[in-house]
Amino acid sequence: MSTNNHDLGYLELLARQYPSIQAASTEIINLNAILHLPKGTEHFLSDIHGEHEPFLHVLRNGSGTLSRRIEEMFQSTLLERERRELATLIYYPNRMLTRRLSQLGAEGMEDWYRVTLFRLVQVCRVMSSKYTRSKVRKALPPAFAYILEELLHEQESIENKQEYYQSIVDTIISTGRARAFIVAMAELIQRLTIDHLHIIGDVYDRGPGAHIIMDALMAYHSVDFQWGNHDIVWMGAATGSPACIANVIRICLRYANMETLEGGYGISLLPLATLAMDAYGDDPCRQFQVKAPPGEEYTQNELLLLARMQKAISIIQFKLEGAIIQRRPEFEMDDRLLLDKIDWEAGTVQVDGQSYPLNDTLFPTVDPADPYALSEAERNVVQRLIYSFQDNKKLQEHVRFLYSVGGMYRIYNGNLLYHGCIPMEPDGAFSDFAIDGPGQRPYQGRALLDRIDRLVRQAYFASNPDQQQGGQDMMWYLWTGAQSPLFGKKKMATFERYFIDDKTPHAEQRDPYYHLRDQPQTVSRILEEFGLDPDRGHIINGHVPVKVRKGENPVKAGGRLLVIDGGFARAYQGQTGIAGYTLISNSYGLLLAAHQPFESVEQILEGGRGPHSQTEILETNTRRIRVRDTDLGRNIQRQIDELRALLDAYRGGLIKER
Repeated sequence: MSTNNHDLGYLELLARQYPSIQAASTEIINLNAILHLPKGTEHFLSDIHGEHEPFLHVLRNGSGTLSRRIEEMFQSTLLERERRELATLIYYPNRMLTRRLSQLGAEGMEDWYRVTLFRLVQVCRVMSSKYTRSKVRKALPPAFAYILEELLHEQESIENKQEYYQSIVDTIISTGRARAFIVAMAELIQRLTIDHLHIIGDVYDRGPGAHIIMDALMAYHSVDFQWGNHDIVWMGAATGSPACIANVIRICLRYANMETLEGGYGISLLPLATLAMDAYGDDPCRQFQVKAPPGEEYTQNELLLLARMQKAISIIQFKLEGAIIQRRPEFEMDDRLLLDKIDWEAGTVQVDGQSYPLNDTLFPTVDPADPYALSEAERNVVQRLIYSFQDNKKLQEHVRFLYSVGGMYRIYNGNLLYHGCIPMEPDGAFSDFAIDGPGQRPYQGRALLDRIDRLVRQAYFASNPDQQQGGQDMMWYLWTGAQSPLFGKKKMATFERYFIDDKTPHAEQRDPYYHLRDQPQTVSRILEEFGLDPDRGHIINGHVPVKVRKGENPVKAGGRLLVIDGGFARAYQGQTGIAGYTLISNSYGLLLAAHQPFESVEQILEGGRGPHSQTEILETNTRRIRVRDTDLGRNIQRQIDELRALLDAYRGGLIKER
């Protein structure tokens, strides 16, 4: 960086932070040293679908990394049972300590504390070895920062340090701080195991703990997020989009997932329940039977009420969606206007020019003369629900976080991350979408995702009502539209699946992307579109579960594209045969961890092995990747160049030391 007049103002600002030659030189030395450290470990997870317990377990055990490291460290010195207990202690320190106290009693705990503290220090040293002392120091819990730093960097094998080291451990125990110290060290080890976390979409859906996952992500030390279709519909609901709100509630009712909606966010469905009983009180709603998860117990009356509420919100949804389709001709979704295609006398509906008999003709709130108009009772319900979502403090905190760390895609260390697809034509060309209306510029590829990203942000942040409305409509379209990069199908056949027994119109054709992505030339085209090296970059993708049970491979296009939706959600594990993937990128290469189903924390605490993770090495680097080879390294190098320019300015007399 030169020190010409144009740059001098910037260097003057930089000099406030580094006011002398010594300060600038010291920082250059520090930054240059960081460039030579091993690259931090990245973990990629996708399609968690509200399954908080297995997700949190994967974070705690580093996708199996911690257990493997403990095996390596203590294979010759500890029994298998002892290694397993040490790992479990790191994953669940509070619960494990409570169990150990009940087994040993207060008197027996002292020796156990002493042995355990030494073992944890060993593990912590190994896990912190690839970081600078400064970075580790920032991760230390404030209450124990000084003591932990001493233990991590002192060598107890050195003769003149043995008593000093031992005295620290003894004092921790004698002052009654051993339990708190062990918890702090276990949490530090967990944090050091994963340097950066990537979530490739879909925290929300039918699982009960999306709100718990969001709390964990907000507290996480380093994370980014690529929005998924289930996330975007919740984000749209938080902005006040009535159609998104209706979809969110319908799905929660469909799968009896009331925990996130009512327990997590405290959103009351009483107005909807009242409408359902008034309008559908005599309706058996057979096709709206709830798909309750295993283990959930509901009475017949409760199930019937949920079914009636589900029908009530479904009809509201179809009306609200019809209004969007009519005011947004650019969405080209007239084929989804089905309420006006019903022949009320014949009891049939026209879908794609074909007539099908309806299995239900009870539509008490639909006016055949104006089928997309909400009844007065429906309007009141919608208005109260909009207020409940917009005024919900916790939901708004979660959604604002998704805006701050999230986006439609992310380019990170030479890889391209996105949830769904890049809309394509059958011949492999990127699809055009005149997203701003008829006659406006069509977008495709990266430009399409960039434009969508901006519209999604306008839905939440714009003060202009038209921009806000346009953004909200786009968020609904992303949930269900044919050109949506997050949906990836030609239609969402919700109406047909509810009201037509004939399965012919139920089919939802996937975007051509999903068979073209197996071809290396397709992946190369996409990587080049986003400015990445097609020979070295990867696409990391989620959204569509990999059917491992049927022999499908998550590694596609000769290793250039990796699909990491392996079935975190229990509902998909019958298809996949596993319980989720984690992609791990460390300084040595790429690994794919396939997880087995998670039973319970209690099963692990009782001495069980916990869900096994089978790790496959996908790529091995010819040389170990250092920080200098990463995006962070390039930013650090830019800082070094700027500091060198500041040194030149000091030495050349352009800027005075302070």
